[in-house]
Amino acid sequence: MIRADRRNVLATLLAALGGLCLSAAVLADHHGAGIQVPGGAYELEPTHGYITFSYSHLGFSTPHLGFDRFSVDLDLTPDTLSDSSLTVVVDAASIDSRVEEFDKHLKGDDFFAVDKHPEIRFVSERIEMTGTTKANIHGQLTIKGLTRPLVLEARIEKAAMHPMLKKPVVGISAFGKVSRSDFGLGKYAPAVGDEVDLYITAELVKKDEG
Repeated sequence: MIRADRRNVLATLLAALGGLCLSAAVLADHHGAGIQVPGGAYELEPTHGYITFSYSHLGFSTPHLGFDRFSVDLDLTPDTLSDSSLTVVVDAASIDSRVEEFDKHLKGDDFFAVDKHPEIRFVSERIEMTGTTKANIHGQLTIKGLTRPLVLEARIEKAAMHPMLKKPVVGISAFGKVSRSDFGLGKYAPAVGDEVDLYITAELVKKDEG
């Protein structure tokens, strides 16, 4: 289910799905107070999530594009981090370059072919802790029906009771590198950079039980 809908270009988006350093059964908030973050299902808080990417354009500039509609779902198992899982599903047709003609080009067969391949999907396979609040999220990325491994360098920004929502929230950000040509998106490479920097940042709120 696609849930996020907003204009997001230029969100240092992967400051990604970041930091699933959910290794801690007890995570500290930014004010230093320890707080239990319960396990279970978390989903994107739809007004605070961004997925963007950037690349070199002929060496002259570094465009930043994004997606406006996507979902992020986390099944958190604090005591056994390896049992946690993360899934991101993106509506490929929601790509936003801020240039209407370019958006049409990107949605066509030369690039995302959204009529044939409406979804982009990342599914985690394991989470490897690299620090107290840092982790590598190993998973599979699928674009245009092609699936390739991807590692996101992630971190927890904050895990605490949200002051307005009154629910547990985990803030994460992540970064990864993707080769366009691995997914049938390599047109104009190498003049237009084949390597793409991917950014994700999201606030995940615990789902209501029952």
